[in-house]
Formats: sequence, C-alpha cells, structure tokens
Amino acid sequence: MGFCRRPKTSTIQLKGQLSLEAIRLFTWTAKNMDLDWRVCSRARLSRDARFDGKFFIAVLTTKIYCRPICPARTCKESNVRYYPSAAAAAEAGFRPCLRCRPECSPGTPAWMGTSNTVSRALRLIGESGLGVRGVEGLAERLGVGSRHLRRLFLRHLGATPLAIAQTRRLHFAKKLIDETRLPMNQIALASEFGCVRRFNAAIRNFYHRTPTQIRHLARQKEIQSEDQYIFRLNFRPPYHWQGMLDFLAPRCTPGVEVVEAGCYRRTISANGHDGYFEVSPDNERTLLVARIEIADPQSLFFIVERIRAMFDLNADWADIVETLGNEPVLRDRLEAHPGLRVPGCWNGFELATRAILGQQITVKGATALAGRLVTRFGKPFRGPNGLTHLFPKPEVLADANLATVGLTTARGETIRALARGVCDGKINFVGIVDSEAFLCRLCEIPGIGNWTAHYVAMRALGEPDAFPSTDLGLLRAMNLISSHELESRSETWRPWRAYAAMYLWRFGTRRPPETAFCQAQRTTIGPMTSREPLH
Repeated sequence: MGFCRRPKTSTIQLKGQLSLEAIRLFTWTAKNMDLDWRVCSRARLSRDARFDGKFFIAVLTTKIYCRPICPARTCKESNVRYYPSAAAAAEAGFRPCLRCRPECSPGTPAWMGTSNTVSRALRLIGESGLGVRGVEGLAERLGVGSRHLRRLFLRHLGATPLAIAQTRRLHFAKKLIDETRLPMNQIALASEFGCVRRFNAAIRNFYHRTPTQIRHLARQKEIQSEDQYIFRLNFRPPYHWQGMLDFLAPRCTPGVEVVEAGCYRRTISANGHDGYFEVSPDNERTLLVARIEIADPQSLFFIVERIRAMFDLNADWADIVETLGNEPVLRDRLEAHPGLRVPGCWNGFELATRAILGQQITVKGATALAGRLVTRFGKPFRGPNGLTHLFPKPEVLADANLATVGLTTARGETIRALARGVCDGKINFVGIVDSEAFLCRLCEIPGIGNWTAHYVAMRALGEPDAFPSTDLGLLRAMNLISSHELESRSETWRPWRAYAAMYLWRFGTRRPPETAFCQAQRTTIGPMTSREPLH
C-alpha cells in the first residue's frame, strides 16, 4: 500500500481501539454511502480482518487499491482514498494490488444495508451475470428503470452495475491465473470474456500487466492434476466451521455427500458435466480450501460462487451480532460461540426434496429415505470415499414411482408435484427477485406448508430473514407456546432471523473440542453441537 513511513501508533494499540462501537459507526455510515474516514483509517492501520471487503483503500501515489488487511507498508493518510467497492476504486482509475489481491476479499457487500433493489441486483449478478440484455434486462427483472438502477448502484456502491459485473469477471480471471494452470484461452472462456483478445486487453488495462506476467509473479508451486482445481476462499472471521459440519453431517445424503475428518465432500453437475468438490479449512489462515474436479473449466465461476453461498462466506458477523445481541436469550450464545453461519445448499430442488422427505420424521429417518431415493433414481458416479451417485434430476422424479423407496402416497405426490413445477418453469430456485412471491408459489404445492417454504428460502435462496416460526425446536428454545408469539418476538431480530434460528436450534448442548482451525482465528469459538431442528 505504498512505501511511506509507518505511523507512530502501534498496530496493537489501534486494534484495541476498534471496538464494537467503531464497527457500528462504520456500518451506519456505510449504509448511507458515506464512509467514515476515521474508522477506515483505524481499520487500515490495524489491518483488522473484520473490515475485509467492506471498503477498499486507494493510494494516490501508486494508483493502486488494496484491501484493509494488505501487508504492505502503510502510507500517509493524505495519500489514501476510501471506496465502498472494488469497482468504485477501479472506476476512479486505480488498479488492484498484486500483493493483497482484492479479488480474494470476502464477497460483494450485498449485506451492507443497501436498498433491497441493489441487494437483489447483486444477487442476480452473482448467479448469472448481466446476461445478454445487460443492465436493461437486469432492471426489467427488478421492476425498475435502467437509469434508476444505475443511480442506486452509484449511490450505494460507487459504481454502475456494468462496472460491478466487469470487476467481478476480472477478479475471477485473476484468481484463475494465480491459482490454476489453465491455458489462457480457457481462462478467457471461464471468466466469460468470449475470446482471448478481449481477455488480454481487459487484463492489461486493469492490472497494467499481461496475463503471462501475472502468472509468472504468482509463482504457483502446487501441482494440480488435470481437471482438478484448488481455490482459497476468504471470509470475515469468526467462522464456526465445526458448527457448519455438525449441521451438515447428519443431513448428508448417502452417496451424494460425505462429511469426514473435518472435510465436506459432494457430487455435482454443471453444464452437462459431472464432478465433485470438497471443502476443508486452512488451519493457518482464515480461509477455506475448495478442491474441485470437473471436466468443464467454464463452469468454475458458477461452482466457486455456489460454494461461497453454500458455506455463507460473505456474511458479516459484526452486523449480525449487533442486531441479535439485543435478545437476552441469544446474547450469551453469540458471545460464547461466535461465527455460526446459515448452511446453504448446492441445488435448490435437491434441498426442497430433502425437506419434504423430512416432514414429521427424524433427521436420521429422512437421511435414510434420501439414500434410498438416490440409489433408486440417481445417476451413478465413480468418485472418492463414498461418492457414488448424483442426486436425481426433476425430470426423473416428475413421474417416478416413489413408493418403491418407502414414501407414502401423499409424500410421493408432493415431490412429484415439485418436480413437475420445476420442469414446467413454475418453480425456480435461481434468479429470485421477490422471495415472498416465491414462498407463495411453493406453498401452492399440496403438502408444502409455511415451515418447509421458509426452510427452503433460508437455505436454498440464502434469505437471511427467512424464519420457520412453526418449528417445535425454536418454540421450545424460546419457551413459547405458539408460532404467533415467536413471530412477534422475532420482529426485533430482522433482517437476521435465519441466524437466530441456527443458534436456537443449537441451544443448550454439550461442548465439542476446539479445533486447530478455531485456534488459528484467535477467536473464542467454542461449544456449538446442536438441538436438531425437527425436519
């Protein structure tokens, strides 16, 4: 971040000064697109990881922008400017730092209290880019004019939708150059540039270096097999990895998912190609390591984004705890066991089917049913350590005789109706603009009620405010009788009720041993084994 002399104030002193009050001040000003330079300055000098991705630092002398955690020497305050997004810094004429790699920062700030329209637009850009129709098509899907959408983006993120999408593509291309051995023509296709010439020109203009020069600087030593890729995915600490595994392990569909030795592994299908990925923690740094094996490199952008969503890597703990910490029942648990995330899913149809299977039976029973369903109707797959099948597609289950796997007539008909709705395009789990409308469509299927719909929205759509208030486990944890009481009590938890549900499901249980990954984060991450949700 420049070569100016360090300030006299020590990093340790500054980090101690960055209290919860400072984070709250930053959150409030960031929501209003008015970054408080004093808080930004203290975060920059202390290299506080809690601010990673919340803003970017541009150095006037070098014309480079960095993350708040950049390890380079600090420079004078008069020589820096602060921007709310990487795209805003790029639009102002700064290029990314090759040392702290802004492309690795944890997520676009869709969670930062921006308008609902901007948050939904960012989610759509993350799922499928701008598409053929560009900003106009995106605005039409959101029900606003394209000029108004641009104004909203400039107000909240400091850059247009086109600049945001372009910066994301360039950042992912840089990640592929640094972390894989893919030839440049395949990287150009995987990062959606279409041709190598446009790709080369964009990289040179953005980084002031050619792709080959960037790869030479990366000095990648790790040898990767053909069709195997390794990505390092950052997040804002704390992150309770053991809590994530404790939730996923009993719900793993046999043959499709495996949790073992602190690692999650599953089969996947993307663009007609089958493969698998596994995710494990890096015990020395605050990141997860994703190992992907698939024959189609053009699917990598989609796969990496889906993994980030599945493990909730873009969440901002400071914002969540600020809201939920006002609830006496949650406060102690949040402080004692920080960093519990909401587990997502690989495929929305798969999760919805699994939720239907789990209605009114135990988690163990639902997992056994899911295993029989996969064995009978899933596509065989030859993978490592228990990965034997891909989950059945909607086209397969739409007319399947599900009684052969032990399902009741009513439950089987619900799954078939869901599958037919997906095949007909009436139910879609991607590109959702109006979550309330989605919940209504889902509840129109006989056999799907409020609990199932909110559970699916919580995990498949990544809705942070989804809340299955009729769940008996949540009622017991709050010592309440009716769902109406719970709904009323949870109003103050918005928009983070899904995180409250995770803590209530895990309330009052035994303490698991602390892992080396938790110790590496230097956070008080402790007991988080759970009272299981009743599904």
